[in-house]
Amino acid sequence: MTRVSREFSNTMQKEAVSADVIFASSRFPNYKIGANNQIVDAKEDPKVLTMKEVVARETALLLEQQKRLSVRDLASKFEKGLAAAAKLSEEAKLREAASLEKHVLLRKLRDALESLKGRVAGRNKDDVEEAVAMVEALAAQLTQREGELLQEKTEVKKLANFLKQASEDAKKLVDEERAHARAEIESARAAVQRVEEALQEQEQMSRASGKQDLEELMKEVQEARRIKMLHQPSKVMDMEHELRALRIQLAEKSKHSLLLQKELARSKRVEENLSHIYELDGAETLGSYLRIKPCSDIAPELSQCSIQWYRISSEGGKKELILGASKSVYAPEPFDVGRILQVEITYDDHLIVLTTTGPIDPAAGLGNYVEALVRKHDVEFNVVVTQMNGADHPSESIHVLHVGKMRMKLCKGKTTIAKEYYSSSMQLCGVRGGGNAAAQALFWQAKKGFSVVLAFESERERNAAIMLARRFSFDCNITLAGPDGGSSIGTK
Repeated sequence: MTRVSREFSNTMQKEAVSADVIFASSRFPNYKIGANNQIVDAKEDPKVLTMKEVVARETALLLEQQKRLSVRDLASKFEKGLAAAAKLSEEAKLREAASLEKHVLLRKLRDALESLKGRVAGRNKDDVEEAVAMVEALAAQLTQREGELLQEKTEVKKLANFLKQASEDAKKLVDEERAHARAEIESARAAVQRVEEALQEQEQMSRASGKQDLEELMKEVQEARRIKMLHQPSKVMDMEHELRALRIQLAEKSKHSLLLQKELARSKRVEENLSHIYELDGAETLGSYLRIKPCSDIAPELSQCSIQWYRISSEGGKKELILGASKSVYAPEPFDVGRILQVEITYDDHLIVLTTTGPIDPAAGLGNYVEALVRKHDVEFNVVVTQMNGADHPSESIHVLHVGKMRMKLCKGKTTIAKEYYSSSMQLCGVRGGGNAAAQALFWQAKKGFSVVLAFESERERNAAIMLARRFSFDCNITLAGPDGGSSIGTK
C-alpha cells in the first residue's frame, strides 16, 4: 500500500481549493481548536468594538445630547445618524456576500477532503477525518454567525427607519421653528419701527416746545437784564450815557455848522441878487430828516406843488430817482450816505431845484453797532406796524422784526405775520415821507402783494435794521434796495 506523505497531503489540500473563490479579506480568519475538537475564535484586541456596540453607543449619545442641542444641530445629528445607518446597511450586505463566499469555500474544501479520505489510509486518514470534522465545525459556527448577522441586519434596518423618521420629524420641526422665528422677527421689527416713529414724533414735539420755552426764557432774561440795568447802573450804562452825550454834542455842532453854511449860501445868493423862496431845513446826516421850508411870503403852498427827491453821486454826478419820495419831508437812509440829495419843486410851469450843501454824513457809532450785530445769527427789533399793503394800520401793538442771515420774519407774540427768505422780489428802504417820524420808519415788501411800514423805537435801530438786512442779503447774492432799485435816470 502506498503511503501518502505529508507534503503530498498539503499539495492536495492546496489543489482542492477552487481558483474561482474570492475572499472577503486578504487573510483567513484566525481559528483555534479547543477541547473536543471545537473551533474557537482567537481573542481580538479589546479596544476594537463590534458594529452593534458602536451603533448602540452612538444612539445613546444622540439621546443624551437631544435635550441640550438646538433644533438645527439635532437635525444635523439625525442626518449624520441616517448616513451611518446607510453605511451599516452597506457593510451588512458586504458581510452577507462574504459569508456566502465562505460557505462555498467550506463546501469545496469538504468535498476535497472527502475525496482525499478515500485515497489515504492509516495516520493520514485520521488527519483527513480530523480536518473534515474541523471543516464541519467551522461550517456550523459560520451558520451561527450568519444568524447573528441576520439579527444585526434586522436591528440596523429598524434603526435606519427610526433615524429616517426622526430626521424627517426634525426637518419638519426645523421648518416650523424657522417660520415661527421669522414671524416673531417680523413682529419685533414692526414693533421696533412703531417705537422709533413714536420716539421721533416725541422728539420733534419736545424740540418744538423746548425751542418755544427757550425763546420765552431768553425774552424774560433780556427783560430782567433791562430792568436790572435801569435800577442798578453799570459801566455799560455809563458808557451809553457818555456816547449819547457825545452824539448830542456832535448833532448840535452839525446843526450849528449847517446854519453857518446856510447863512453863507444865503449871503452869496443875496450878493448875486438871487431870490429863492424855498430852502432845505434839517441836519444833513443819517438819523435826521430834511424838510422843504418856505422862506418868502410869496411862496405857494407845498400841497399845490409837485415834489420829487433825487440822490446825486458826489463823484460821477449821476442823478438817481428816489421812487416814492414825493413829500416835503424826506429822511435819509444808509444808501444816501456819501451822496448829495436834490429836490425839484414844480408849480405853474416853474421849476425850483434845492440841493444839500454836501454829502449826507454817517451817524456816529452806527458802523460799530452794526458790526456787533452781524455776529449774531438772528437780531430782533421792537416795531409798530403803521401801514399794511398801503392802508393805515390802526393797531399800535408791539411787533418783533427778526433780521436773520437767511430770512426776515415779522411776529406778533407767537403768531408769525410774515416770514420770507431774501429774494429779488423783496424790497427794503427808509420811508419816503411821513412827517417827523420818517427817520424812525422803514418800508418792507416781503413779497409781491404784501408790504408794511414799520416804526422803530429810535433812528439808530431803524438804520441798523436796514444796514443789517442789506449785509445779510448781500451774503446771499441778493441786492436789497427800495422800489427804485438804485437805477440812474440821467446825468447832472
